[in-house]
Amino acid sequence: MQSPLVTTAWLVDHLNDSDLRVFDTTITLKPNPDGFGYLPENGYSEWQAAHIPGASFIDVIAELSDPDHPIPFMMPPAETFAAIMAAKGIDDSSTVVLCNSGLPMWSTRVWWMLRSIGFDKVAVLDGGWEKWQRENRPVDNLLPNHPPGQLTASPRPTMWANKETMLAMIESGGPVGINALSPQVYSGEVNTHGRPGHLPGTHNVFYDNLINPETGEFLPPEQLKRLFADSHALDKDQVITYCGGGVSATMVSLALELCGQHQIAVYDGSMSEWVRDETLPLKLGAEP
Repeated sequence: MQSPLVTTAWLVDHLNDSDLRVFDTTITLKPNPDGFGYLPENGYSEWQAAHIPGASFIDVIAELSDPDHPIPFMMPPAETFAAIMAAKGIDDSSTVVLCNSGLPMWSTRVWWMLRSIGFDKVAVLDGGWEKWQRENRPVDNLLPNHPPGQLTASPRPTMWANKETMLAMIESGGPVGINALSPQVYSGEVNTHGRPGHLPGTHNVFYDNLINPETGEFLPPEQLKRLFADSHALDKDQVITYCGGGVSATMVSLALELCGQHQIAVYDGSMSEWVRDETLPLKLGAEP
């Protein structure tokens, strides 16, 4: 697909395409009352009650995270991930559209994961489930019955960064690193991960600022480009995005794609991994 986004109008026109696969990826994060981080809840029951016709549900955390990794939300091995998605009905010939309630981070996460195994016919529904409902688009509560597909994994390892990559970035001053978290978390004013601050030298582009609050859609590229001006991310050879757990960072990655920057990696472990090693540096304050 040429764009990482599709409109609600496009999706209505293609609902009856035999190769279309739509997935609801809704997860709700609630603050953990007993410590740092969040308690995730999937949106399965809401999906059961009403969803886009033909849409299946994916629990991004329970179904698409590596169960053998001590860090939450991590990408499973490419072949494992491809087999899970094939069992959900995705074939090499499929066109996949992802949507969720709230900010589209769970959809952009799965969009990034699919592309990282070489599957490019995937897009995020711009404006998500709320826009679909607001426009009175069709809904039903039927269970889709898609047969398993054949999905080939052709991994693109350069789409992921690890702790060693980030250490090398700090030492060399490149590529550009972008932290997707709120300014308060980035600066260390708010400590949500156990150790406050951000990776030294990395810039802050808050994922929430990428979205039009009225429509839930991504801002147009000319507005997004202004958010990346200070980091010069659009002028550099490569950008690495990160956040708390490699999820909201994919919203920044999609925004970068919309602006024409295609050499992007996501630090999958993000702050969840980084803070566990007290020898790894963190910087406080609003400056990179």
